[in-house]
Amino acid sequence: MQSFSQPIVLSIVSPVYRAEDIVNELVKQIVVAAEQVTPHFEIVLVEDGSPDDSWTKIEANCQKDKRVKGLRLSRNFGQYPAIMAGLKAAKGDYVIVMDCDLQDDPIYIPTLFEKAKTGNFDIVFTYAQQHNQSLIRRFTSKAYNGVLKLLADQKGFDHHVRNYSIIHRKVVNALLKFSDEERHYLMVLRWLGFRHDFMEIQHQSRAEGGSSYSFLKLFQMAITGITYQSLKLLHFAVYVGLLLGIIAVGWGIAAFFGGGVFPLGALMLFCTGLILMAIGIMGVYLGKVFNEVRNRPRYLVSEALNVIDE
Repeated sequence: MQSFSQPIVLSIVSPVYRAEDIVNELVKQIVVAAEQVTPHFEIVLVEDGSPDDSWTKIEANCQKDKRVKGLRLSRNFGQYPAIMAGLKAAKGDYVIVMDCDLQDDPIYIPTLFEKAKTGNFDIVFTYAQQHNQSLIRRFTSKAYNGVLKLLADQKGFDHHVRNYSIIHRKVVNALLKFSDEERHYLMVLRWLGFRHDFMEIQHQSRAEGGSSYSFLKLFQMAITGITYQSLKLLHFAVYVGLLLGIIAVGWGIAAFFGGGVFPLGALMLFCTGLILMAIGIMGVYLGKVFNEVRNRPRYLVSEALNVIDE
């Protein structure tokens, strides 16, 4: 068992939500994999306002093994703020970020570390060509990432790339400098521009339960990712408005000479909907400016176990 005085070589950060039946197995598998890399590692579990007994399980593991650190957020802030809370607490030279549902198999931890170390990569992303998900979930995920690729300035954005990744300490420090109200973990990593590579993994079935990401949550994440990363939606509204203006003039002239009234009225109703959409888009951006100006904390830690503040 390591002491806090020893330098941490590797940190594993995992946001925990609705995972009371997974936490024990998660810690067990991470320990087995991390011990193949170094005895000087830590596991940072961030309980993100989970409604079940996930925190109780985290507490038990923290008491049993001081290498396990627990952070309990005051409420559910979302996956990315939870990741940032974990990164702030992590002390390792390298940090692995992974989901808690064991679809990100801890068995790849030694390979990820070796690839980053020997290849001198600051970031190593993982991707899985095959996903153990339902057809509907695979379709919505592919559509979600397709929209991000189109509208969020993410050239080469691959929907197979997962949050499961390893990052160097300098990348962690760069990430912690971001004070944005909303952020997208993978997008920020790509934006940073550090030396990176990719590694293929096998996507595992969820150990217990189902995903907490509904279609509505994926849609909200897409809006967040697009508006956080790009102004293309505003440009899109301008282009559509200009195109509809031209169509409206032509249609109006045709309706005037042809004596038609209904087609022009239908077009006006359609254009009104587009105007409202454009106003909504601007409202989303304005709302984000409002959130940034308020400068509220991105997350609040309610309890911390085995964590020493510097």
